Amino acid sequence: GDQEAGELGLAAVPGRQAAFRQGLAAAVQYARAVGCPRIHVMAGRVPLGADRAAVAGEMETTFIENLRYAADLLAQEDMIGLVEPINNRITDPRYYLNTPHQAAAILEKVGRPNLKLQLDLFHCQIMDGNLSRNLETYFPLIGHIQIAQVPGRHEPDSPGELNFPYIFDLLESLGYSGYVGCEYAPKGDTLEGLGWLRSYWENRGLQHGGTSKAAE
Repeated sequence: GDQEAGELGLAAVPGRQAAFRQGLAAAVQYARAVGCPRIHVMAGRVPLGADRAAVAGEMETTFIENLRYAADLLAQEDMIGLVEPINNRITDPRYYLNTPHQAAAILEKVGRPNLKLQLDLFHCQIMDGNLSRNLETYFPLIGHIQIAQVPGRHEPDSPGELNFPYIFDLLESLGYSGYVGCEYAPKGDTLEGLGWLRSYWENRGLQHGGTSKAAE
């Protein structure tokens, strides 16, 4: 969408279907060029001045229609579409898709195997908490994980609510084999901020890069 006009994705925005399809086609071209197999299909914001409850039904209908179109297009490219709930308490009060429960219900209605849940634990904690049960419940739907400490949205080892070593162990026990995206704002230098990852590897007896010392 047009970010300068206040748009943050278009998939659930009524009347913007043509622009959504145009944006999706461009995203597929970029993804194909860099060999990226997953595309985040952003729902978008409740229209300015509209009541969320009043437009919820129309926005869900639009979202489902656009997601089915996207899934069919992405299937031709052997790509996965991802939907991400974004909290409306801190980050974006007008964003349409806010909880994993809402996302799971929509994915069930869409009914396409190549659409998955992009679960950002920062947003999930703010909206619902209960991270262990949510990860276990929605694990079959998860196509990508993102992390940041709550509430500051900084490195995982910065002061905050979340115990990331526990969460990483839980993901491993569940059999998660995908990427974990570090969608946080470093408190200082980016490389210095990655010290948490080096410490995590060392505490698990791994070399930098996640390879086992024993294996080497």
